[in-house]
Amino acid sequence: MVKSKAFALRMIKLYKFLTDEKHEYIMSKQLLRSSTSIGANVKEAIRGQSKADFYAKLNISLKEASETEYWLELLHESNFIETSSFESVYADCQELIKLLVAITKTQRNSELRIPNSELDRSVTSD
Repeated sequence: MVKSKAFALRMIKLYKFLTDEKHEYIMSKQLLRSSTSIGANVKEAIRGQSKADFYAKLNISLKEASETEYWLELLHESNFIETSSFESVYADCQELIKLLVAITKTQRNSELRIPNSELDRSVTSD
């Protein structure tokens, strides 16, 4: 949760830069929407009412992270984000994707529900 929230805050700052300095409003809004949705769905997964609910919310987070990756690529390739900034935020996004993939694979292969305390450690580890 800590990583996804920190990532969302970073994307909010990037959104402000893109709208205030670059006057880009369409792709940046999509980026803001998808990037902040990652952590929101992780939070919902942590409080999920069932194994299926937990898994579904994490999969939504994963899809939102993949969409965020796409918008970052598009903004970089259209010269709205400089390479150095892009590489840093893109690496953070890929790290979230890898973490979400690992958790969803573990959950899918597990017969037992992951306790919330274990999920908190997995998702919030720095």
